[in-house]
Amino acid sequence: MGAYLSTPKTDKLSADGGNDRLRFGLSSMQGWRTSMEDSHAALPNLDDCTSFFGVYDGHGGKAVSKFCARHLHKQVLINEASSSDDLSTSVHKAFLRMDEMMKGQRGWRELTELGDKGNKFTGMLEGIIRSPKGGDSDNLGDGWDTEEGSNSNFSGPTSGSTACVAVIRNDQLIVANAGDSRCVISQKGQAYNLSTDHKPDLQGEKERILSAGGFVVAGRVNGSLNLSRAMGDMELKQNKLLPAERQIVTAEPELKTVKLSEDDEFIVLACDGIWDCMSSQEVVDFVHKHINTEDKLSRVCEKLLDRCLAPTSGGEGCDNMTVIVVQFKKPASSVATSSAEQSTATSEEMRPKI
Repeated sequence: MGAYLSTPKTDKLSADGGNDRLRFGLSSMQGWRTSMEDSHAALPNLDDCTSFFGVYDGHGGKAVSKFCARHLHKQVLINEASSSDDLSTSVHKAFLRMDEMMKGQRGWRELTELGDKGNKFTGMLEGIIRSPKGGDSDNLGDGWDTEEGSNSNFSGPTSGSTACVAVIRNDQLIVANAGDSRCVISQKGQAYNLSTDHKPDLQGEKERILSAGGFVVAGRVNGSLNLSRAMGDMELKQNKLLPAERQIVTAEPELKTVKLSEDDEFIVLACDGIWDCMSSQEVVDFVHKHINTEDKLSRVCEKLLDRCLAPTSGGEGCDNMTVIVVQFKKPASSVATSSAEQSTATSEEMRPKI
């Protein structure tokens, strides 16, 4: 995404929700870019004891980020239900499963739908994803790979997306990340990164890239991609002698597990449009400054987007921006899950704010 608008689109899509254990607010903004390629998912009640939040920063198009926002959280539940895997393993498998699901006739059909649908609308509606409906997850496991058609040999998208998700079950927080989006936790006002920005110049990333037959120049994989892990980007995953985890670019996530305590106040998940402008500690300080003066966390997120937006096009502050703030109400281990207050926020259900 290199092109800029003459004036930024500052309309925001925002939402709030929560349950007995936590509350969240989120906001996204297209900004100076000519299209909106970020997507997100916020499901405080993924199941009776699990919450799921994710940000997805697309590149080369919006379809892959929207595909992940539609399917990744449901795949976590499918993996758990169909095997004896623990939650961390289910999340790990869900990331890798996205690339497989985007291949073949059905993958082609959904990506085409997601990529084309947004072009029929204007403004922030370009970020729309389909809202989860009851029974959707039941349809994913069976027959996904058996749909046939003229694109049955489709090898997957050349566009891609980051994925940074936080899964909260009781007092356990699992953060999984592939790409340069980031999750940060605030503990008594101190910021701690719960994910690594996957850049090609990192030693471990560069070693994998070179071993798979790729190269890094000017901080870019094969001279093009400025991150080293992503969903999609299938032209960089073509070495048939290597597993998915060892390809030039991989969708394999890095996982970090945290046992939540009273010291843990909130987490922030955001795409690099935020982190390019502010450090992790600066973002935590900003949220702390506003969290007790705003009734809704989405207002804190909106103020953060405005803070990061550049006054003129070019450079930092000109990217798409998406941020989710999740505040823990009290130690998760001491709270019984309740379904009395349920709110699910995906990009399809956002309210536009100007």
